[in-house]
Amino acid sequence: MENQTPDRRTRGYVLMRTIMDMGMGILIFGLGIFFLIAPWIGIPFGVDTFYRYLFSGLCIIYGGWRVYRGYKKNYFR
Repeated sequence: MENQTPDRRTRGYVLMRTIMDMGMGILIFGLGIFFLIAPWIGIPFGVDTFYRYLFSGLCIIYGGWRVYRGYKKNYFR
């Protein structure tokens, strides 16, 4: 397989995807943390505790995955 340096358009695409993955990952991860600690900081929700923990866990896992994907930059393999 050829080992070329990527052209300007490809580098721009990789940079855009990396920024988007990192930004969305941090946002989703933070949302998961927020839902996890919301009752402790005084923000009530009308949702059962089990579902709040489930949603929080899914947000933390998916946000971590997005940050990892942005870190690896493995978009064309």
